[in-house]
Amino acid sequence: MTLAILLVIAGLSWAWLLRSPAGGGMDMSPTMGLALAPFLILWIVMMVAMMAPAAAPMVLTYHAITSRRTERGGFPATWVFVGGYLLLWALTGCVAYALAWGAEIAAGHFAVSPRWSARIGGAILCLAGIYQFTPWKSFCLAQCGHPIRFIMTFWRGGLTGAFRMGWRHGLYCLGCCWLLFAILFPLGMMNIAAMAAIALLILAEKTLPHRRWGAGVAGVILLIYGGSVIVVPRLLPTFSAGAGMGMPGMAMPMGGAQTP
Repeated sequence: MTLAILLVIAGLSWAWLLRSPAGGGMDMSPTMGLALAPFLILWIVMMVAMMAPAAAPMVLTYHAITSRRTERGGFPATWVFVGGYLLLWALTGCVAYALAWGAEIAAGHFAVSPRWSARIGGAILCLAGIYQFTPWKSFCLAQCGHPIRFIMTFWRGGLTGAFRMGWRHGLYCLGCCWLLFAILFPLGMMNIAAMAAIALLILAEKTLPHRRWGAGVAGVILLIYGGSVIVVPRLLPTFSAGAGMGMPGMAMPMGGAQTP
């Protein structure tokens, strides 16, 4: 039952994203031209679509253990656990919006050219690749990629405990994946292909054997691609995709020749 609900929610989220006006190239700026509230709604739907499959093993394991430990069953506590997890990602969306809005203002103020905007995007891709090899990535992946170990280590009873455990699980997932989501800014916040690739990578990192090898391969790919974008900015899919904002992919009207 719990698995079926998770799959339905994830499927509906992907369907909503595919049919969303933002998915059709509405506004390719980091905030997509949205105010905070609609941005957060879109962000939460994105997180559900991308993270539900990877979080499913943890949620199902928690449900199974809670069902055996409580007389009333694990269903209520399971969805409180999920609520704590989603609240963490919703608050992360507030931070993402603030950073994106600030970047748009700064890029417009300093009149960043499209080529240098794309190179900033390439640098973000390289940073994401480097992060794949860091001890912090390994630590967070070890915590959120082993459900039984996590639940036995951080077990808290009751609905309050369920919320706290969901929140903590979200923190470790954020520590593991935050730069993978950051690369959506240069690749395009509504780049469905990039979203699907990131979702598959996160799922592989958390569920497949030898998951660190997958993280390393992804890191190498991000470093190669990011470096290539720095050298050849047009390789970024959002290059010259719009006007008025000098973030990666946001063409800024310039009076003179572009900086090579």
